[in-house]
Amino acid sequence: VIIQEGVTSIGYSAFSGCYNIKIIEIPSSVTNIDNYAFKHCSSLTSITIPEGVTSIGSYAFDNCTSLESVTIGSGVQSIDAYAFSSCISLESIIVDAGNTKYKSDGNCLIEIATNTLVLGCKNSVIPDYVQSIGNYAFYNCTGLTSITIPEGVTSIGNSAFYNCTGLTSITIPEGVTSIGNFAFYNCRSLTSIEIPSSVTSIGS
Repeated sequence: VIIQEGVTSIGYSAFSGCYNIKIIEIPSSVTNIDNYAFKHCSSLTSITIPEGVTSIGSYAFDNCTSLESVTIGSGVQSIDAYAFSSCISLESIIVDAGNTKYKSDGNCLIEIATNTLVLGCKNSVIPDYVQSIGNYAFYNCTGLTSITIPEGVTSIGNSAFYNCTGLTSITIPEGVTSIGNFAFYNCRSLTSIEIPSSVTSIGS
């Protein structure tokens, strides 16, 4: 799919369920990728979000199961929940150095102002300066097998490791005070987990 220059928005569910699309070229004129725009594009292996895009909607690339790499342009200022959920093959997350809202480090997408890990993948190594694991950060990341949470982290968000069925080990450091709802839901390969004494709140 080649989207012509001049198009400014890719609408709700525009290419949802186009299972055979392998390549998508998005022009710099596009400023918005709406909810569900490329959901279930399961043959897509990589995507580059150009600098003109400022927002990526919920489930925009949900269940793009062959997606291995994502490059996010300098203009993106909003990435909604579940934008890249169930992208089980994702192993590379890159953000343009000119982006003032987000950055990439250790194959993690990080919100700069709060040092919150917004999106992780099966190859993520969480940087030491991260302070919180955001809601849905590793949602349905079935390829993740182990992860070390650094000592500076104080909170693990809702559904942060939801359905990470391949996760066999995780280290939660002293300093974490809250673990959100469904944080480790259906992590069925996880045989043990140690909750540090600093934790004062665990969700449902």
